[in-house]
Amino acid sequence: MDTKKVYIESYGCQMNFSDSEIVASILAKEGYEPVTSVDGADLVLLNTCSIRDKAEQTVLNRIDGLNHLKVKHPAMKVGVLGCMAERMREELIERKHLVDLVVGPDAYRSLPELLEDLGSGQKAVNVLLSRDETYADIERVRLGSNGVSAFITIMRGCDNMCAFCVVPFTRGRERSRDPKTIVEEARKLFQDGIREVTLLGQNVDSYRWNVDSRGNVKDTNEAVVDFADLLGLVADVSPQLRVRFSTSHPKDMTDKVLRTMAARPNICKYIHLPVQSGSSEVLQRMNRGYDRAWYKERIDAIRRHMPDCAISTDIIAGFCGESEDDHRSTLGLMDEVRYDMAYMFKYSERPKTLAARKYPDDVPEVDKGRRLQEIIDLQMQHAGERNQRHVGQVQEVLIEGTSKRSQDHLFGRNTYNAVVIVPRFQGAEELKPGQYIQARIISATSGSLQGDPVGIGMEPARRSPEPVSI
Repeated sequence: MDTKKVYIESYGCQMNFSDSEIVASILAKEGYEPVTSVDGADLVLLNTCSIRDKAEQTVLNRIDGLNHLKVKHPAMKVGVLGCMAERMREELIERKHLVDLVVGPDAYRSLPELLEDLGSGQKAVNVLLSRDETYADIERVRLGSNGVSAFITIMRGCDNMCAFCVVPFTRGRERSRDPKTIVEEARKLFQDGIREVTLLGQNVDSYRWNVDSRGNVKDTNEAVVDFADLLGLVADVSPQLRVRFSTSHPKDMTDKVLRTMAARPNICKYIHLPVQSGSSEVLQRMNRGYDRAWYKERIDAIRRHMPDCAISTDIIAGFCGESEDDHRSTLGLMDEVRYDMAYMFKYSERPKTLAARKYPDDVPEVDKGRRLQEIIDLQMQHAGERNQRHVGQVQEVLIEGTSKRSQDHLFGRNTYNAVVIVPRFQGAEELKPGQYIQARIISATSGSLQGDPVGIGMEPARRSPEPVSI
């Protein structure tokens, strides 16, 4: 089989990056070799995000640039994968933006047949959604791996109909992956030298195996597995394997999950719990399924089980109908919770969502921008204060790669997902990616910690990963 070159560019969430590995695996069986540059590629695939208009515009501009490149390399094929493929298939194929291939998130298995269609000179499209596709049987080609950490997708789709979000329309209904395949993937990754896995899902807390959509047990000979059970199963692969997860939903996070996290040292003490707004009225319009009091109770539950657990969030500034009082409620909640990190955005109306159909986008752009800046400023303050609590502590750090600012320093992360910068050498010994160390935190900024190695922890990963930068 003649080897061809495929270049895959991923945008948006961690799920997209994980999906790109699925695509690379499928294409590898068809003789396609992943490359790290568009130069000389036979096939260029953009795995896209539709969560905000800005994300889509970035991809459309990239397609324009690739079209200019195709003038010089007419044999090169360009395809769009992921959420934009699902949402904008007609525009991508028929209108301004010239692409050859459009494939939705549930249709990657059809890529070999679609590429054959391209060979006959026609464009190829498959954006059909599925109720059961999980790609559980596909062994991933790990793209851009640092040799230390990896993603494991545990479920696909989303049943929540948040008013601002296109994900249910672009990724379909929730379906959970067989836990045995998840545990086996984690075990194989550990054997290959990976020391940290992140379990991925649009809403990991709603993971359910062997239960149908009505809550009925499918197979009485099989156990029902919820997310807390799955967390424990993956953590039990090895005490040397760190486990993270993303993303949680406040309405579904249970105390059982928190107890499981607290009981196992190798489940990282970090939770991403998107709030979106601190106003109950705005949350109701967003169709989030909880109010401010419910969210705050979940934060309090996290603190009860794991007092020092790091918490991050998502916040949208200027959602439909948001008043100044609503905005101040968000700032007030931030003061109460004091997040370690946050993803913060202005509201961007997405076509076909509940908000686009039901609510006017009535907050002026100037007010959205001001409110967002106030949120960012407050979060920077809180992040700096939260990071200061680490100073003086000795913490376990998993080394990931070389610091981009200095070849004499490495970076890693502690259990709280904070970046820790340490010297490359401890005495005469050079530290290695994949190695656990004990580091005393000597200083902190809002973005990272600086540590001094005081001891070597567990053995480094078996294989030598490529150096990565941060």
